[in-house]
Amino acid sequence: MRLRNESSRREMIKTLGLGVGAMSLGIPVGHTAPTRRLKVGQTSINLGFKVEGVEPGLRDSAKLGYWGYESYNDSVEPIEQGPGWGRLLEQYKIPMPSSYFNFILTDPTVRRAQVEKAVRMGKILKKHGGITAVIGPNGVNRNTYDFKAAKDGLVATLNEVGQALADLGLNAALHQHTGTCVDTRDQVYAVLEAVDTRVVKFGPDVGQLQKAGTDPVPILKDFSSLLRTIHVKDFAGERAWAGYCPLGMGKVDLPAVIDVLEKADGLQWIMVELDGTATAPIAPFECARISKEYLVKLGYTFRPEMA
Repeated sequence: MRLRNESSRREMIKTLGLGVGAMSLGIPVGHTAPTRRLKVGQTSINLGFKVEGVEPGLRDSAKLGYWGYESYNDSVEPIEQGPGWGRLLEQYKIPMPSSYFNFILTDPTVRRAQVEKAVRMGKILKKHGGITAVIGPNGVNRNTYDFKAAKDGLVATLNEVGQALADLGLNAALHQHTGTCVDTRDQVYAVLEAVDTRVVKFGPDVGQLQKAGTDPVPILKDFSSLLRTIHVKDFAGERAWAGYCPLGMGKVDLPAVIDVLEKADGLQWIMVELDGTATAPIAPFECARISKEYLVKLGYTFRPEMA
């Protein structure tokens, strides 16, 4: 699928942005999409995750009828200091069930600082009704990274961070991430089979798993009991959006993903996400709308759109 010229952009929006046929979604002709139990929110990254993007992100998420908003590491403390999360969440009538926090997992010398960060930022999330802290691993040079050497220290830090967040009454969900110390299928399995799963849960990204060359569906099935949140985006392999794309435009078997997620008892939220790109062929707001319309075709409901 090519995103590089205007004609393909128009055709893509026409075909996928304005509706996907029941057959292409795996829904038998003559049947309606099933009613879904999970709520659909949106992460901040698509609409601007830095401080200056928070209010527009909340506004646009609410305007499109998403049920919730996931904040990001760099904005959590500054927004709390002013204008305040409470005021913004009330103004746009949208909850913040989760937040994405970056942690350095591969350096034991800063482990105490990571635990202190978890407590400090976790308290803000909990104060405003959040239930899940997404643990983002630190980036590494994938060409020289020695996962086996780093694993034990990484697991120890995850356990301590997870315990600190659990003590606050939050889920701590490890988020495998492209280019970080927990990226590939084998690394995901090795870490989740070694951590204390009483305090470390799972919050994967299906688009990033696909980008890493991994079918996300078997991983979701194998660790369904640990799922506490999920980032849902598609992957097409093109230059825009770091290779990702709005839902229904890429290679991820999203109907199969959704079927697994709906059966995961510990999961309450699906978080739509798409990496921002300055030269992307579709504007962020329209991307969020396309993903929403795709999920509506899969049986999801949204709040009434705000004016």
